[in-house]
Amino acid sequence: MAIATTRAPGDARAALIPAEILPLFDDAFARSCDLIEEYVARLALAAFRSTGLAEACAEPVTVEEAIARAGLAPEVARVPAAWLIATLAARGWLEQVSGSGDSARFRAARPLPELDPEEIQAAQAANDERCLPSYRIAAMAAERYPAVLRGELTGEQALFDAEGVVAWSKYFSNANPLYAIANAIGAVAAARALAGRPGPVLELGGGLGSGAEALLERLDTAVAPSYRFTELSPLFMRRAERSLRARFAGRGLEFGALDIDRPFGVAPGAYALVYGVNVLHVARDLGATLAEIRAALAPGGALVISECVRASAGRPVYVELAFNLLAAFRDPLLVPGWRPNGGFLTPEEWSRALAANGFADVAIYPDVGAIRGTFPQFVVAAITGRRA
Repeated sequence: MAIATTRAPGDARAALIPAEILPLFDDAFARSCDLIEEYVARLALAAFRSTGLAEACAEPVTVEEAIARAGLAPEVARVPAAWLIATLAARGWLEQVSGSGDSARFRAARPLPELDPEEIQAAQAANDERCLPSYRIAAMAAERYPAVLRGELTGEQALFDAEGVVAWSKYFSNANPLYAIANAIGAVAAARALAGRPGPVLELGGGLGSGAEALLERLDTAVAPSYRFTELSPLFMRRAERSLRARFAGRGLEFGALDIDRPFGVAPGAYALVYGVNVLHVARDLGATLAEIRAALAPGGALVISECVRASAGRPVYVELAFNLLAAFRDPLLVPGWRPNGGFLTPEEWSRALAANGFADVAIYPDVGAIRGTFPQFVVAAITGRRA
């Protein structure tokens, strides 16, 4: 994930971003954030054409009508098509001609602009080539939009074939600044949470291990005497275990499978910290998952999750280009007030979700509410709370 911002003077960033993470937000990073936003917008424009939605929107239509006219599979296409339309409308490439919400009607501009994503990728390579894995994931997703939205492939098949696994391994990495920022913010918040109440750590959905790597670098055995890393994918688990054992030998590491949508099967009250980076937003029943987390925590234990956050309700987030193809991202159990949509939530929705499910002292780090007035596309934060 990235914290996408328009570039601003260093003093503006310094006034809003905590000092301990401010060095991460240098001019090169801010430029990378601008570039990935533009790159994804251009890919969205290409996907709008390749899926037939451009032709479908020649006359004013709702999202549902556009899906039907383009011959797409409604159960799959509803969320990604709505995201494409919202993204292009925000750029002025589509016009909202009437209505609001599900009844809003959109019409494509004529002619639609012809914009080359490759020139933005070249600019990114010149600015900081370490960010290019994010570009590969976005391009791979855009290429596969027609097949997925027509129901010919699932999103999981499209994004996690052999080529996709290689691409994701480079994306979910601390060598990729556009993703590593989530690990860095989460590690700061988690280390703070453990400082006053040390004890065992349980990580959920650890993926390829980059989040654990960032956090373990900040912790010593006195603070975290054991660290249980969990992941559902056997392939990701094997890779993570191999790399983490090699780097953190003698650190009390444990590894095991865990599905956040099922009972955790851990001893009640066993952990001082439950930690996750970009995982809880795909919980099928977020309330049930939070109940499992609460049960796993000792009294006063902390939950820390580093998540891509939506600055305001309904605002598209650029990483959704890829993740909207995945069923687990699109279709959770919805709860009015704190789980109104699949995928990413606003800071306020996360706060309400934790408060409604037995957590106290809920906080957002950094304070996205204060930042987003200046940087409305600031999209990463750590959400923390303690077992009440």
